[in-house]
Amino acid sequence: MEGIKNFFTSVATSQGIISFILVAVLIIAVVYFAKAKGSKISLSTRDVVAIGIGAALYTALSFISIPIGPNTSFRVAVALLAIFGAIFGPIVGFLVGFIGHALNDALAYGSVWWSWVFMSASIGLLAGFIRFDKKFNPLIGAISKKNYIQLYIYSLAGIVVGSIISYFGDVFLYGEPADKVWLQIILAGATNLVILAVIANPVIIAIARLRKSNSNLEVSE
Repeated sequence: MEGIKNFFTSVATSQGIISFILVAVLIIAVVYFAKAKGSKISLSTRDVVAIGIGAALYTALSFISIPIGPNTSFRVAVALLAIFGAIFGPIVGFLVGFIGHALNDALAYGSVWWSWVFMSASIGLLAGFIRFDKKFNPLIGAISKKNYIQLYIYSLAGIVVGSIISYFGDVFLYGEPADKVWLQIILAGATNLVILAVIANPVIIAIARLRKSNSNLEVSE
């Protein structure tokens, strides 16, 4: 209960309020972007369940981390962001990262560092952009070689966007030294890229291949 209290206390801060305004703006922007691409974004019951499960898993697995620099750690949990984003779409990926990171901060440290919450949220968000390719759906085994490349491009884009938000949030909202923030971003960006490239994306590809194999088997039978 103390962790939940810490979460809501952090929401009531100026950084928390600004963060939630930014969340609303980003979600609206993604919805309009989806419409422009001829896609429709809506949260089904399955998506809501996925957000709950994904956020809970990310919160729990984030406790398993290896310090690599000042207030920076290696978290295998980051792989979940790309996996949930690629399977369920950008909004689900974004909220899994946003809620999961914020809850972990509240439980582990007593307060939420909102600028870095957006690092996780951005990775999930951009990973989900691959779902705008209507031919991509790992749950039914729909994946092409072009999608392999897209997975890595969106991974890198998520890290870049998250790094920009984290930098400006740390420096201008929290008053952190720019040199320290640059070091944190370089370390976090490099480790996150390794996790996404070596764990997350291969898992997504493996899921798609497995589902395709099962579909072919069912047809044969």
